[in-house]
Amino acid sequence: MADFETEVSVLGIGNVLWADEGFGVRAVEALHEAWEMPAGVELVDGGTQGMMLLNRIETSRCLLVLDAIDFGLAPGELLVLRDREVPNWAGTKMSLHQQSFQDLLAIADLHERFPPRLTLIGVQPQTMSDFGGSLTPPVRARLAEAVERAVAELSAWGYAPRRRTAPATERLNDAALSLVRYEGGRPSEDEACRRGDARFLGIRMAAQVAEEQR
Repeated sequence: MADFETEVSVLGIGNVLWADEGFGVRAVEALHEAWEMPAGVELVDGGTQGMMLLNRIETSRCLLVLDAIDFGLAPGELLVLRDREVPNWAGTKMSLHQQSFQDLLAIADLHERFPPRLTLIGVQPQTMSDFGGSLTPPVRARLAEAVERAVAELSAWGYAPRRRTAPATERLNDAALSLVRYEGGRPSEDEACRRGDARFLGIRMAAQVAEEQR
């Protein structure tokens, strides 16, 4: 039987710079801010660490994953998958980083270290192509429900969190990555040129036309 370093890992994965792609990280942050975990439960901002998460996956007895997944549903809909329902190998990408996560699950399975308990709480994104954007309204509106579902899942596993009566004294990641700081400090879409390809090409084309007309 496998030896486990962690009883329960709650893993939020995604890229907070790509709009709804950051849902998993924002959800685990919100869980940490509102709930105190019992002994044996570790919350992890997995970001886009890819292969660096393999050891975490293989050494957790129970693994709860929060992520943005393209299920083909209406934006903001939540779906919960458990154990072998969570795809550990597929021919199509389900999100920008999901193939890597599927690869990790496949490797863990080959090593006979697939988590004995695995739950994925996924949200249907509205957009994942807005670089520098934040969560879209329908996805952001489901953060609280995703957190409640995570709490219910942990409780069903026998690791019931306690609602905080005071703010958390430690962060999961750097304060600069917090949703409030990110929202308050990022430039507008026009200033950042987040959808700048067309604008850049237009400027270059205008310069080329002007040069030809000389």
